[in-house]
Amino acid sequence: MDLVNCTRVEKFILLGFPHVRGINGSFFVVVLILYILSIGGNGLIIVIVRINHHLQKPMYFFLSNLSFLEMWYTTTVVPKMLANLLLARTTICFYCCMAQLYFHFLFGVTEFFILTVMSFDRYLAICNPLRYTTIMTSSVCLQLALVAWFGGFFSILFQILMVVRLPFCGTNIVNHFYCDIGPLLTIAGGDTHLIEAFNFLIAVAVIVTSLLLTVISYIFIISTILRIPSTSGQKKAFSTCASHLTVVSILYGAVLFVYLRPSATKSSFSHNKAISVLNTVVTPVLNPFIYTIRNNEVKAALWKLFGRKASTLRNV
Repeated sequence: MDLVNCTRVEKFILLGFPHVRGINGSFFVVVLILYILSIGGNGLIIVIVRINHHLQKPMYFFLSNLSFLEMWYTTTVVPKMLANLLLARTTICFYCCMAQLYFHFLFGVTEFFILTVMSFDRYLAICNPLRYTTIMTSSVCLQLALVAWFGGFFSILFQILMVVRLPFCGTNIVNHFYCDIGPLLTIAGGDTHLIEAFNFLIAVAVIVTSLLLTVISYIFIISTILRIPSTSGQKKAFSTCASHLTVVSILYGAVLFVYLRPSATKSSFSHNKAISVLNTVVTPVLNPFIYTIRNNEVKAALWKLFGRKASTLRNV
């Protein structure tokens, strides 16, 4: 089928979740609360890193980038998802759908790169502590962050351009709560094998390569930690990377299941929806708690911030 021989749809209908009376309303409240916590928690991390000079370190610079990505990654999906829970079916214009698809993958792919850079940062801090400050300068940190962002920008750009050119002339019902690549290719006309192959190659290049680099970094990190003579020294060293390792485990576990498949159109969309809820709603709200609960410097900065506000209110 060619665009010349058909009238392309102007909007898509997002099928969303099966509507069960009473359950959707409760699910809406839960998702809304988690979304607010995600935006508030990640935003708070950005603020405290920005205003606290004790946190002006490479580790927290990259953490701020991660929090910023999490805020926008979930924002590209959750507002439309909340509307879907209220209205049963929601519509989205064609180019709005393409924009949602692009930015969702942009922030997601960039997040993988930032997590990989964070693992490299932890490797240097633990395995080469004497050279750490001379290697991880502010300019190097900025360059690494820019590489991650540009990598996310270009890795998904050509794929989206190919999807935009597909003839969407039949059904316009997308079996998902947002514009994901698999459901869109299912309803697209024409030959999608090239896009599916390209999608799989991008997934391998981004997910597997970043995961492999992270695993290699942690092999060296754990090897170095095990050579530390004292138990207290081992615990202190491991505590500096435990939060990052936890976040990596959660994120990669969810994404590997959804995207690392040769055919995006033959996956179970019902299972993908459940995993997508975990990936776009639950994981972004966990990250701030993981990094604050296990990080004494962040907890100290939070106590200092809220303690100062409390004393100011008492003096008013």
